[in-house]
Amino acid sequence: MARIAAVTGAGSGIGRAAARALLEAGWQVALLGRRAAMLEETAGDAPGALCLPCDVSQPDRVEAAFAAIEARWSRLDLLFNNAGGGLGSRLIDEVSWEDWRAVMGVNLDGMFLCARAAFALMRRQDPRGGRIVNNGSISAHAPRPGALAYTVSKHGVTGLTRQLSLDGRPFDIACGQIDIGNAATALASAMAAGVPQADGSIRPEPVMDVEIVARSLLYMAGLPLEANAQFLTVMATRMPFVGRG
Repeated sequence: MARIAAVTGAGSGIGRAAARALLEAGWQVALLGRRAAMLEETAGDAPGALCLPCDVSQPDRVEAAFAAIEARWSRLDLLFNNAGGGLGSRLIDEVSWEDWRAVMGVNLDGMFLCARAAFALMRRQDPRGGRIVNNGSISAHAPRPGALAYTVSKHGVTGLTRQLSLDGRPFDIACGQIDIGNAATALASAMAAGVPQADGSIRPEPVMDVEIVARSLLYMAGLPLEANAQFLTVMATRMPFVGRG
């Protein structure tokens, strides 16, 4: 039986790499993201792809997307809860309410909405169960300078992961988190030019190929439901994280 996955933020970066890796591994994949053209580019000519334009911060759009998944496949085996974003380096008094809410709307509200919809489907489907993998961040362990909204949101994601891991047990729903450090995507392009460090300096940081993240997700997704990679950290070996903070 074909395995069914949903990937949010599938139009670019980590989400694109993850969706393509799942498709190549034989999964049927629902691609969620705001820009239809980018989703179509990710899907290419893969027959197992379903493109679902969706702003994950909007409850009605999320419910419609997961209803489409259920209508197409009648089940969901994996949610890669990936969509997210941040702001440039700013101190708290430089962060507007609107910018704060924009980050929280995607990084936390969107994670909640997609996890809620996936959990409900996994709970009622037959056979029941499935796996949710939340995209956290190494910022959930140690912050970068000026990354207030992003860091707070990723700490919230860790709380979501732990709670879902506990609450999903009676329904054979496993929940884990992948914490990523410096994957080479457009979102991380500033790393090469230099980013603020804890000592006040601006320095470039090493990055890793985004395909490494995709392979890490495939490992987590491929585990039987009686096993769970609760937290998996994958990062550029030489980036300044260990010893930070």
